[in-house]
Amino acid sequence: MSPEISNLIQESLSSVIVLILVLFALILVFQGVKVVPQSRVYVVERFGKYTKTLSAGLNFIVPFLDRVAHRISILERQLPEFEISVITRDNVEVRLEATVFYRVLDAASSVYRINNIDQAIYTAATSIVRSAAGKLELDELQSSRESMNAEIAKNLQQAAEVWGIEITRTEITDVIIDEQTKDAQRQQLNAERQRRAAIAKAEGDKRSVELAADAMLYEAQKDAEATRVQADAKAYAVKVAAEADAEQTRLVAKAIAENGQAAVDFEIMKRQVEALGWVASADNSKTIIVPTDIAGAVGSLQVLAETLAASRRGN
Repeated sequence: MSPEISNLIQESLSSVIVLILVLFALILVFQGVKVVPQSRVYVVERFGKYTKTLSAGLNFIVPFLDRVAHRISILERQLPEFEISVITRDNVEVRLEATVFYRVLDAASSVYRINNIDQAIYTAATSIVRSAAGKLELDELQSSRESMNAEIAKNLQQAAEVWGIEITRTEITDVIIDEQTKDAQRQQLNAERQRRAAIAKAEGDKRSVELAADAMLYEAQKDAEATRVQADAKAYAVKVAAEADAEQTRLVAKAIAENGQAAVDFEIMKRQVEALGWVASADNSKTIIVPTDIAGAVGSLQVLAETLAASRRGN
């Protein structure tokens, strides 16, 4: 073999070896470097046994020994809506439409401890929903969805924790009732409306009676106040009249003390004239007979008045 052929063969072999080495290096890089997307995690096995979980970003594994066995999405998932037949505490059969939202927290547990996550969650959710709904009556079931959703999520989380699953929320989307139950509910609703109307009417009548009683009490209070005011006025008038009479008596007594019998006669005659005027002004008086001595008394009264006045001027 000529030297030229030998050199060509050696160069060809060298090129093949270099190419093989480059290809092997590329394979090593491809096998050992793993770029994990943000929404996923990779489960790595070595000789069929779980080794580690690769999180999002650039990761390295041992080429040819380690392999990515599972690519798990960590996004929140929704279980397809499912329908459950339940019996409430008041023995009414209804159907509930529900769904479950969850996400994977521990990828290794989700692939090595359970075969079908969706089926497992569905089975557990069905049992828990039936148990929760059986504690409630039909009316409570329709009005307490929020509290029931919270109870279902709590109990379901305890069951799914071993699978590396987080139950984010559960939803009872609909309560399906048969026509007979709907008719019974309508009758119950009408009865409840009638009861509320009767209560409202009774309360209105009660309030009307209370207002009427308050009005009567207010009127009685005002009448009592008016009576008290009138009594105070009469008492004040009596007091003023008594003070006037006392003052008059004092003046008469003083006049008697100063003028003697003439003042006494004057007072008597004045009282007679006042009595005559009172009789004359009475409504039932038709005919008045005046004694002759009355006219004389009036004249004497005038004389006495002039005498007393003169005596006062003299003093």
